[in-house]
Amino acid sequence: MATVELNKDNFESVVTGNAMVIVDFWAPWCAPCRAFAPTFEAASDKHADVVFAKVNTEEEQELAAAFGIRSIPTLMVFREQVVLYAEAGALPPAMLEEVVTKAKAIDMAEVHREIAAQRAESARAAG
Repeated sequence: MATVELNKDNFESVVTGNAMVIVDFWAPWCAPCRAFAPTFEAASDKHADVVFAKVNTEEEQELAAAFGIRSIPTLMVFREQVVLYAEAGALPPAMLEEVVTKAKAIDMAEVHREIAAQRAESARAAG
């Protein structure tokens, strides 16, 4: 599956409309970003059940700022609208594969329970 280009108009619908989305924040002038692109594309071909998407930080500065992107490439993994992974740096193929495999294996019901418990605790502390 080819990667999807994300922008401020389609970002939310892609992330909320798919179970798992891996986003590569990149820029055309960034040599490590260009070097990582074939690895990202190869992984997208291998995992048809995952949406692989790219955000050009030059064109989508508002989106990059919203996610606090300070260096590129930065990879973020969203599953059920929860960020499970966010790291700067190009990954070699084996490490990208490991990130994808681990993200798929996470018990999302447990993650959602933990988030709900944290929100309840924050509400009690604020309240």
